[in-house]
Amino acid sequence: QVHLVESGGGSVQAGGSLRLSCAASAYTYSSYCMGWFRQAPGKEREAVARINPGGIGIFYTDSVKGRFTISQDNAKNTLYLQMASLKPEDTAMYYCAAVSGSCPGWTSSRYIYWGQGTQVTVSS
Repeated sequence: QVHLVESGGGSVQAGGSLRLSCAASAYTYSSYCMGWFRQAPGKEREAVARINPGGIGIFYTDSVKGRFTISQDNAKNTLYLQMASLKPEDTAMYYCAAVSGSCPGWTSSRYIYWGQGTQVTVSS
């Protein structure tokens, strides 16, 4: 069982930055694929970024490439999402997700463990 807790969300103006954190309880955190997803009101959940175990393989959805950076600190069992040049369309609830082993692509249903989410609101 893996328990995930996100933090760091908030309200910013367009062009601003935020850093999200996801603290994981997993004893073998370094063996998990970790991902960030987001869901805006009335829209489907979409993938944002993912990182394979050991940091071998990092992927971003096209809309955030060059603006968002996913990283992790295995010593702290913590996943991060540094978000820069934020746009109003980035407004959503952001979720951290995990699954054991290599990342199973972008399909959210393949991620087993989910946090409760942290809200990001970007105003124009």
